[in-house]
Amino acid sequence: MKDLSIERNSAVSRGHVDLIGAGPGDPDLLTVKALRLIQTADVVVFDRLVSPEIMALIPAHVQRIDVGKLPRCHKVPQEDINAMLVDLASQGLRVARLKGGDPLIFGRGSEEAAICRAAGVSCDYVPGITSAQGAASSTGVPLTHRGLATGVRYVTGHRARDASLDLDWASLANVETTLVVYMGVSNIAEIAEKLMVHGMPADLPVLAIASATTPRETRVVSCLAGIAAAVEQAAPEAPVLFIIGHVVSLLDECSLLQDALGGVLTHA
Repeated sequence: MKDLSIERNSAVSRGHVDLIGAGPGDPDLLTVKALRLIQTADVVVFDRLVSPEIMALIPAHVQRIDVGKLPRCHKVPQEDINAMLVDLASQGLRVARLKGGDPLIFGRGSEEAAICRAAGVSCDYVPGITSAQGAASSTGVPLTHRGLATGVRYVTGHRARDASLDLDWASLANVETTLVVYMGVSNIAEIAEKLMVHGMPADLPVLAIASATTPRETRVVSCLAGIAAAVEQAAPEAPVLFIIGHVVSLLDECSLLQDALGGVLTHA
């Protein structure tokens, strides 16, 4: 008969990786499971978009490794992050891979999981509230609303290695659907232009929200034709999320919205 205790101990020695969504930034929106795992991990490998309020919840004795990326500045390439996760787990460590938002929505969580599993390292996903949901709850702008939006679509406004945006613009330019653009601040002028070329009205309201749900939250409201200039003028600090559609008319500051659509409304 096999010695099952040896098999179990061998599995434990391989460690484990939890791919954890930290949510949009407010620590109160962190899931109970995510909080438990980052407080019991041996090491936390974290991204730039994880808020300082959430980082403060990690015990002082837990090792922290910063692998955050900036536009055109990836101090730790993705391939190195993948190898790091495998190496740490192979040392028998419990690794909390902490990401802003949700690890399976533009978070490359599935890529990291595939590498870990191919190397024989066990891993689990821990969902987080994605930035679009956080922005909606913070501002009062719903992602869907009867009579205004029958659906919602999430797209990325940035491609790896600054490749061109090859989105299905004709499909995205649907005024009956709310369009949420992640990581689009550097390309918002092109995005707005392509959407208008494919039929979206120039006066469609747009909300840009930076650092949603945190004390640093900043909002910029304009129309589709003016959002690029409005964001350039306000210069909100990344991360910035764009909500495009009629639902923006339900913004908490709706009494000021008409003025904003003629210019710029900023709110911090």
